[in-house]
Amino acid sequence: MSYSDLGSKFRNPIIFADYSDPDVIRVGDTYYLTASSFNYTPGLPILISKDLVNWKLVNYALNNIKEKRFDIPRHSEGVWAPSIRYHEGVFYIFYGMPDEGYYVVKTKDPLGKWDEPVCLLEGKGLIDCCPFWDDDGKAYIIHGYAKSRIGFKSILGIFEMSPDGTKALTEDHFIFNGNDPDHPAVTIEGPKVYKRDGYYHIWAPAGGVTDGYQVALRSKNIYGPYEIKEVMHTGNTVINGPHQGALVDTVNGDEWFIHFQDRGLYGRICHLQPVAWKDGWPIIGSNPDENGCGEPVYEYTKPNVSNDLDLEDTGLFASDDFENGKYNLSWQWLGNHYDSFYSQVPDKKNGLRLYALNTSSENEPVIWKSANVLTQKLIYPMFEMKIKMDASGLNIGDRAGVCMTGGQYMAAYIERLSDEKYVIKTIHSEGTDSDKKEVADKDIDFSKICSNYELSASDALKDITWTMTFSHSDSSLKSEDMYFQNVHNPLGDENPSLKIKLNIGASDNEKQGLDLGANYTPSDHTWVGAKIGIFAISNNIENSHPGYADFISANMEIL
Repeated sequence: MSYSDLGSKFRNPIIFADYSDPDVIRVGDTYYLTASSFNYTPGLPILISKDLVNWKLVNYALNNIKEKRFDIPRHSEGVWAPSIRYHEGVFYIFYGMPDEGYYVVKTKDPLGKWDEPVCLLEGKGLIDCCPFWDDDGKAYIIHGYAKSRIGFKSILGIFEMSPDGTKALTEDHFIFNGNDPDHPAVTIEGPKVYKRDGYYHIWAPAGGVTDGYQVALRSKNIYGPYEIKEVMHTGNTVINGPHQGALVDTVNGDEWFIHFQDRGLYGRICHLQPVAWKDGWPIIGSNPDENGCGEPVYEYTKPNVSNDLDLEDTGLFASDDFENGKYNLSWQWLGNHYDSFYSQVPDKKNGLRLYALNTSSENEPVIWKSANVLTQKLIYPMFEMKIKMDASGLNIGDRAGVCMTGGQYMAAYIERLSDEKYVIKTIHSEGTDSDKKEVADKDIDFSKICSNYELSASDALKDITWTMTFSHSDSSLKSEDMYFQNVHNPLGDENPSLKIKLNIGASDNEKQGLDLGANYTPSDHTWVGAKIGIFAISNNIENSHPGYADFISANMEIL
């Protein structure tokens, strides 16, 4: 069980990981959650729960992004703010791509294979779509707009779609304008639609990602006009921007709201709030001021439901032996991925062979523009990850190692420069997404390090261990302490930093460890938290006979 499960109670956050813009439904006694995945693949994660507190990552609904341009990572683009729904025996996920339009994927088995995505409406600036099937059989999409693409925001729109969700049937219409001074809701977006007691309710965030709040709209007509009320804000708490999420009920009829909180380098993490109703309006969380506008709870009685979900492995952030050449669900690629990126290590049960490919078509590809980088979200505030690697299969011009990404990133790797010459390098990035550069910090002759330990380079290359320690300068501070601080950036400029150590030859012999320093302090990227990753890439544009690195295991310990 998670840190959040206190037995009869729970403590927020319920998921300390970057599952932004969460949407949740209940089917039977099982809850299903999906979230934004942007440029990362596989995308549209599927998490399940039996009690709304303990969650398990079980699948992805989207193998790759349909548009081939995502074969090269397009950071902050891709899959935004999905909505998951269950209608007439079919699971649907609708999502927007801000430069392409609205898409839908569907299945009868959410833990199995999902259909390929279908575009139901093309267009720029179309985001945050939510489907709604009305009692008369008509179906609609209610949605938001991205100013960065279309020139305006703070407006919600609607159009009718085919009942199977694959085609828009009418023109788009505005139904609410948050720029109107009579009922302001600046940056209103992310709508979710429900029907209750004859009213159409639209729940939507406003005010921006970091410091926003939650509003509810209601009308007797789906096209409006809509009344508006603020129903949750930070209030007297330190939980910033409690908004954008999903209303869901239990089998007992109790109602709950799952939403995100922006936690900086950790991304947008998930909280759970009780929901009550008064005079036809929701109150989310607690209401100590009795003003009808809720504020988030830190601790609360758990939903009154049973939990028979096997939580021995939640899949959220996992150690991995790469059994039979497979990687755990917690890993995602930086862009669209293909079978050519990896394979099982021949004649070994454990291990993942990453082929040193040049997927960016640049003579000196940077990690940021390489789809074949395998990453994990940060699921705990501090941790140590030991990654064992065999680099003996690298060709000249290849490099393989570990990285941590964010607004900028750093990496440590082995690079083969010639038949006999290998170097150990650490780099950090500078520049913008479109003009990202890698700047060398350390450049160490591998053979000299080997000779210091009386090792041959050929043997040492086969037994490399990277130790990535993400910790705070205050050694008394533990992950559990930071997990529940619930402040956007509780440590100011004193966030944890990454240190990397390299062991060669005898992986567990601390005397043969090389401290690579780094002391890298990550930050979030646009909409996305920091991640750790492994990679093998090449300067060689010709990928017909690639070199490779074998990643034998990745073992994580919470600090």
